[in-house]
Amino acid sequence: MSQHRASHHGHDHQQDQGHGHGHRHDGTHLDWNELAPVLEREAEIASPAYLDAAAWLGTLAPVHGVRRILDIGSGPGVVTSLLAEAFPAAETVAVDGTPELLVRARDRAGTRGLGPRVSTLHAELPEDIGTLGEADLIWAGNSLHHIGDQRAALAELAGLLRPGGLIALVEGGLPTRYLPRHIGIGRPGLEARLAAAHADSFSGMRTELPGFKDEPEDWRALLAGVGLTPAGTRTFLTDVPAPVSPVVRELALAHYQRLREGLGERIDPDDRKTLDRLLDPADEKSLHHRTDLFHLTARTVHTARKG
Repeated sequence: MSQHRASHHGHDHQQDQGHGHGHRHDGTHLDWNELAPVLEREAEIASPAYLDAAAWLGTLAPVHGVRRILDIGSGPGVVTSLLAEAFPAAETVAVDGTPELLVRARDRAGTRGLGPRVSTLHAELPEDIGTLGEADLIWAGNSLHHIGDQRAALAELAGLLRPGGLIALVEGGLPTRYLPRHIGIGRPGLEARLAAAHADSFSGMRTELPGFKDEPEDWRALLAGVGLTPAGTRTFLTDVPAPVSPVVRELALAHYQRLREGLGERIDPDDRKTLDRLLDPADEKSLHHRTDLFHLTARTVHTARKG
């Protein structure tokens, strides 16, 4: 699983931080050389929100008592390093099913001086959950929804927690927005329609997963149902107003390109034409030239403790 996404491994359902199956929702193979830098930039832009989340976790778990952290679906390891910095007594393990992303996680930890405390573990989930070892803190960033039977996987993860240990699930929040409702081309409300199409695509992806169980996304109830004690839920905002940096502009381009390719016929023909204009560098109304671009998203973290 990787951080996300592609629409990552990260999660609103449009920006998954954590895919682990090496393919898109439409079944085509992912090019990690192309996707990994996008995943990194997305997580870097959201780093202030993740830092706030890590600080909050530090109020729920004893910072210096956390000795081992598992980052499930770590992707390129942006959050892995942030967790390692927030819990300085811990060994932090990036767990992912994509070797290319684990290399990036190791490199990032090394450049931040965290190499001795950050390790990586290649694992396919849910099959390999039992091999991950015990932990005081488990962070699962938009990775659980890539497992067909989420309740069973959550029960296995709960079994890895040491007494008093904490699990943090990043699931839900709000879809990423880059544009206002009325953009001067096409019918107003483009992003809302794309979000609806993506939600439909996401539901289809879920039903095709091995062992799929149709589970309502009541995360607090699911955590309690596997014997954990819910410890609180919070949502963390990433708000980058216009005018945006070139990096955020690149993220917007990558985001809409993925939607254009991944949603295909789910997109209304008129909206496809609008997307084509938004992606055309020769068009003055395109994402390459717009002054109204912003980046706004929210990620929800659900926590629970082992008795």
